[in-house]
Amino acid sequence: MGSVFQFFEESSLATIITLCWLSIYCFVTWWIFFYKYISIVKMVRDEQESLEAILQGEQILPRDAIFISIDGNVSSGIFSLWKNKVIRHSTTGLSFLSIIASTSPFIGLFGTVVEILDAFGRLGSGGQVSFDVIAPVISKALIATAAGILTAIPAYTFFLILKRKVCDLGIYIQMQIDYLSSTK
Repeated sequence: MGSVFQFFEESSLATIITLCWLSIYCFVTWWIFFYKYISIVKMVRDEQESLEAILQGEQILPRDAIFISIDGNVSSGIFSLWKNKVIRHSTTGLSFLSIIASTSPFIGLFGTVVEILDAFGRLGSGGQVSFDVIAPVISKALIATAAGILTAIPAYTFFLILKRKVCDLGIYIQMQIDYLSSTK
């Protein structure tokens, strides 16, 4: 544990800010994933059950607040409004995962470059420097790049998982729309 404190003592302010920024990104990534995954899985299950109930004749319209005051005669505009509302609600936060996945490697690389520039500035003033002195400095500087990549991988993976779940949700909604439109 002492080496972690030593790392932060020897690191530049830019590297510390970079690692804090990436830590926030990592926390937000996991929070968005768990929150949205649970929410979207529930929505998919609800729409699947609604589709099954419609197909079995147990209900005449999907289970949504838009259809509560409607007696059974629904226009295609209402179906479109419903689908767009559900998809919009289910995709909030996904763009932020995409932003995290695409920017965190660059943020990590920025921290690495600043740390290497700072290290070379300090080492260059000392005269001739050997590889034994430069290697640990570069190794320490690359931690920011590794942190950026380590943040980007789950963010991109979670983005794709949630995007697929939203696609499943859209399919169940469209199946209900298609069935109800064909029975008019």
